[in-house]
Amino acid sequence: MFSSRLAAKRTVVVVAALLTTVLGSACSSQQNSDVVAISANLETSTTTETVIEVTTTTAALAVDEAPGSDYPQAIISLSATATEMLFAIGAGDQVIAVDEYSTYPAEAPVTNLSGFTPNVEAIAEYEPDLVVISYDPGDLVVGLDLLGIEVLVQGTASSLEGTYFQISELGEKTGHSEAAEELNESIASDLASLAEDPVGTGLTYFHEVDNTLYTATSSTFIGQLYSLLGLENIADPADDQGFGYPQLSPEYIISANPDLIFLADAVWGESAETLAERPGWAELTAIQNNWVVDLDETSGRWGPRVVDFLTQIHSAITDLTN
Repeated sequence: MFSSRLAAKRTVVVVAALLTTVLGSACSSQQNSDVVAISANLETSTTTETVIEVTTTTAALAVDEAPGSDYPQAIISLSATATEMLFAIGAGDQVIAVDEYSTYPAEAPVTNLSGFTPNVEAIAEYEPDLVVISYDPGDLVVGLDLLGIEVLVQGTASSLEGTYFQISELGEKTGHSEAAEELNESIASDLASLAEDPVGTGLTYFHEVDNTLYTATSSTFIGQLYSLLGLENIADPADDQGFGYPQLSPEYIISANPDLIFLADAVWGESAETLAERPGWAELTAIQNNWVVDLDETSGRWGPRVVDFLTQIHSAITDLTN
C-alpha cells in the first residue's frame, strides 16, 4: 500500500538553500535550531481526507530479518527526522553516526557532524556506504558522489503523504520494507483515532514558527495535523501566493485575535509572558485566557513522532477547554 508510492516521481527540491537562507536571517538567534517547520519541498499537499483514507488496523511492527550485504551497513544520517525514521523501522544497527541535532532516540550515535554546514571530509572519515540528508548547501552530494558514497536526499515533507513516502523509501533502502509498511499503517491509524475527537472545532489558532512572525498555513505538513482536530488557521487568508509559510504582521494577528497560540519557538525563550510584552498583544483572547501552548521539538519533525505531536495538541486543547 504505502510502498507503492515509491513508484511516484520524486519531487525535485530547488528552494532548500533559499529557505534556509531566509530562516537564517529571519530567526536571528534561532538560526542554529533544527529548521523548525519551514518546508523546503513545495509539492502539492494532500487533503485531510486523503491522509486518513489509508488508515488500516494497527498491527505490531514487524521485525525484519537482518539485512544482508545488499543493503547499507554503515549509514550516516544528517537529518534528525531521518534518524528517527531509521530507528523506528529497525535499521538502527546499520547507523554508525548521526548529526548533532539527532537527539532522538537516545541510542542514536550522535556526533559533531552538521546537517546544515556539512563537511565532506569529516563525513568520509566514517567510511559510510549511505548518507541521508535533508539539505544540500550546494556541493555535498557532488562531493560525496566523487568519493563513491551514495546519498539519499529527503527534504522536509510538505504533507503526511511525504512522511509515509520517506519511511517507505528508507525501508526499501535498508532492507526493512515490512517494518516501514507497518509503521506507516500504525501512524495513519493513530492519527485517524485522534481525528475522531476534533477537540479544536470552532477554535482559531496561530502557529508561531519564530518571533519574526513566520507561520504555517493549513496547506503545509504541520497545518494538516492541526486540521485533523478541527482547528481553523488564521494565516490561511494571508497566503495569497500559496507558499505555505507567510510572515504575518503584528497588526494582522491582533485583528484576527486567535483563540489559541502555539509556540514552536518556545525552545528559544518565547512564552505567554514574552508575547504579552509585545505592543497590543496583551489584549489578545489567547493571552487573556492563557491559551498559549509551548511546543517541543516534535513540532518541527515529520517522522514517526507526528502522533506524539498531535496527541500533545489534543491534550492541551482538552485541558484548556475543560
